[in-house]
Amino acid sequence: MENIYRLKSILTALTKEIKKQDFLVYFRKISILDMTDSKIIFWVESSFMKNNLEAKFQGKLLQASQWEIENITSIELQVDDQIDNPSNTQVVDCSKFYNEAAKGAKKIAKNETSWPQTKKRSVNERYTLDKFIVWPDSQLAHSACMAVTSNPWKSYNPLYIYWDVWLGKTHLLQATWNRILGKFKGKKVVYTTADKFITEYVSAVKKRSVERLREKYREIDVLIIDDVQFLARKEQTQNELYNIFNLLYETNKQIIISWDRTPKELSELEPRLRSRFEWGITVDIGRPDFETRLAIIQEKSREREFLVPQDVAEFIAANVTENVRELEWVLNQLIAEYELTGNTPTLNRVATKLKQLSYTSDLLGAPKQTINRVQIKSYEDIIDAVSSHFGIEKEWILWPNRKKEFMIPRQVSMYLLKTKMNYTYERIGNIFDGRNHAAVLYSCNKLWKLLKSDQKLLHEVNVIKDWIWL
Repeated sequence: MENIYRLKSILTALTKEIKKQDFLVYFRKISILDMTDSKIIFWVESSFMKNNLEAKFQGKLLQASQWEIENITSIELQVDDQIDNPSNTQVVDCSKFYNEAAKGAKKIAKNETSWPQTKKRSVNERYTLDKFIVWPDSQLAHSACMAVTSNPWKSYNPLYIYWDVWLGKTHLLQATWNRILGKFKGKKVVYTTADKFITEYVSAVKKRSVERLREKYREIDVLIIDDVQFLARKEQTQNELYNIFNLLYETNKQIIISWDRTPKELSELEPRLRSRFEWGITVDIGRPDFETRLAIIQEKSREREFLVPQDVAEFIAANVTENVRELEWVLNQLIAEYELTGNTPTLNRVATKLKQLSYTSDLLGAPKQTINRVQIKSYEDIIDAVSSHFGIEKEWILWPNRKKEFMIPRQVSMYLLKTKMNYTYERIGNIFDGRNHAAVLYSCNKLWKLLKSDQKLLHEVNVIKDWIWL
């Protein structure tokens, strides 16, 4: 999913640099074969297309790639004989893409200098603070959001929230957005993500309308920015956010920011921007306890009008322990099975299902298996754990091999070294064949994005986390 997102952003930039006729003639079907720290390999449909693109538009394509990923220094084109296969969802049909982009550009042009009307919401209105199930490690974050919604511009500004993956942060932020918007109808309350802000800033630079962008943000009364970690390595965008932050703060506007770490750990951000995040209050969201997980299952079941017996709900809550999203995923499996087969959830059936999904190692009534957890004393213990889980030699994790079956375990290892052992990016790079800071940061961010979209990989990482302890 990340490659198709990157590719569409690159093509969007190209449509502004190349004539329509040239784009439609020479850019027919294209996909990304591979993307490393400094190079992108594109797949195209024919030698004709490859030769013409290399002769006419190699520089434009490289420039557009660098707009999307700053570290890219080269690109390569290869012919894909299977590019017309309908099952390939990573291919972009440039003719259809151009027409869709043109329609979108017209809509943007109409609203370029102002925010959309509050009736046209872009976040999920089902999210409310009343529906957010509070547990001990989320109490402070929930209370802070409640305080801000009661008295924005005067309480806890800026409010900085950090969290581990899939712990309800998005629910909390969007619920805060909804509540403020409902209570203060005449105010401009904006929820956005770092990715959207980056896209908006790049577009403003190309159109030479950065000052207009600042004026647009100056109108805001409450700004909520989610997933700010994706601003890493985007120095110009960070600088613009710093300017906007100052504009809003100095005029007493409310700012709410989320990240996956505390401000002091944001080594990849400019120090002056990091210091701004430390001006207000910092709160975190920890993992839910058993009672909270049980309450979440019961609440989500009621929302779906699906009855889960108490013993089944307790069994799930006891075994699915990592985060809210995994609880929802397991519940969705039970609902889907009932709708497709008519099988109601029983304790034995659910125990079998969780074993199949690798949440438990035992069936009900079977002898208990002992899980030997690994105590982490050095980076080698984490690499050994990842190597054992994925069933590959640790040398393939440490060496710079580009095959996917080795890249994912390598990225998981880097991610765990950063999040579990708090290693610096430089130290991690030295472990992995002397990679530089930017390469390690890119790998960690890439895995983070994958975890947000790939539920199976998220579960794999959580299994490893359960297996190791410090």
